[in-house]
Amino acid sequence: MNSATTRLIKLYGRETSGNTYKARLLMAFLEIAYEKIEVRLGPGGHNQVDESYRSLNPRGQVPTLVDGDMVLWGSTAILVYLAARYDPSECWLPRHDPAALGRVMQWLELAQNEINTGLFRARAIARFGYSGDLDAARCDGTEALRVLEQRLGEKAWLAADDAPSIADVACFPYVALAGEGGFDLTAFPAVSAWTKRVRGLPRYVPAPGE
Repeated sequence: MNSATTRLIKLYGRETSGNTYKARLLMAFLEIAYEKIEVRLGPGGHNQVDESYRSLNPRGQVPTLVDGDMVLWGSTAILVYLAARYDPSECWLPRHDPAALGRVMQWLELAQNEINTGLFRARAIARFGYSGDLDAARCDGTEALRVLEQRLGEKAWLAADDAPSIADVACFPYVALAGEGGFDLTAFPAVSAWTKRVRGLPRYVPAPGE
């Protein structure tokens, strides 16, 4: 267990959420103990949550992290915080190397753009009945997979040549769940090989539905 964790962190999320899973996966890799709190949807569906949860996260989305007096929402912000605070080796976030840090951040951009509008959205529409243009989502998702394939055809990991970082954690979940959005990863062999490498890392925890 991570000795830096002197109090129990609370992670508010949903079991089916890929964004919640990002935080769970990194905390597993870093051996951070935490309490998992399920955020249930109200009768209105997407983002219709209890007002007490909105007092923590005004967006009404998941995940939200509570660490002592610190409340932080959004998967990208949570990944950066956890790596910066609980990984003194800087393996997961090279915060004192500007070039390496920039390479991590560019893949976080992909996670928040084409992966989000593509892989995430296609899964949300196809599996959970969200409104939206499924064809457009699949177009964006295919572009995200193309970009990942180009990089992973040359290197084993996204930001660093020889080790994973939070870039891999941020991009992995919705790639791993891409089949639920109608994507066939066999068309992207380097991406498929990368997902196997992530699953083979020590302390890996399965994605939702695995």
